[in-house]
Amino acid sequence: MRILLVEDEPKMARAIRRGLEQEGHAVDVAADGEDGLSRALSGDYDAVVLDVMLPGRDGFSVCREMRAAGRWAPVVMLTARDAVDDRIRGLDAGADDYLVKPFAFGELLARLRALLRRGPLERPSVVVAGDVELDPAAHSVVRGGTRVELSAREFALLEFLLRRPGEVLSRERILEHVWDYSFGGSSNVVDVYVGYLRRKLEEPFGRPLIRTVRGVGYALDPTQLQAGE
Repeated sequence: MRILLVEDEPKMARAIRRGLEQEGHAVDVAADGEDGLSRALSGDYDAVVLDVMLPGRDGFSVCREMRAAGRWAPVVMLTARDAVDDRIRGLDAGADDYLVKPFAFGELLARLRALLRRGPLERPSVVVAGDVELDPAAHSVVRGGTRVELSAREFALLEFLLRRPGEVLSRERILEHVWDYSFGGSSNVVDVYVGYLRRKLEEPFGRPLIRTVRGVGYALDPTQLQAGE
């Protein structure tokens, strides 16, 4: 999934970004409120991790402006102050959850998973399409009862496809969600990783998974999955 991190402390930002990327998420980082708001309004994010105390524009203002502009990506607010008034202000500004620094990175991951499952619509904790099951919490993938080992990026790509069954996704849209703005390569990397998934999840089982839409991109086709069972 694609996540916006708005955090002005470089050490904290590096640690959170590294941890999220190791989990297979694409992460964009903003170091102040103005940049964070600009990215939140112009980008298509699955979730936002937003510090309260920021230079220029604080996190409360960023969150209020996001919601006023109709941006409904789930927001987890971070603060160094465990004050009830701050939590109330954050939630009233439109935040979905709150974490007080210092926090365990595992707790941030768990809260993000819960919010990403819910998103604008309720999402199941385990994603199932045909005989493929993906569990984000356990970071596991099973096909036809057989566990398949995937890299973090392969896992992120598969999850993005599984959560949108039947939808044709362009290479550019996949890049935006599975990679991030700092990625300097071409859209061919999507073809490469789709090839990795096919070698691991199609060839050993003799059943299709991902459909190529020539000149457009890729789709996970539920009818193909059901036909292969």
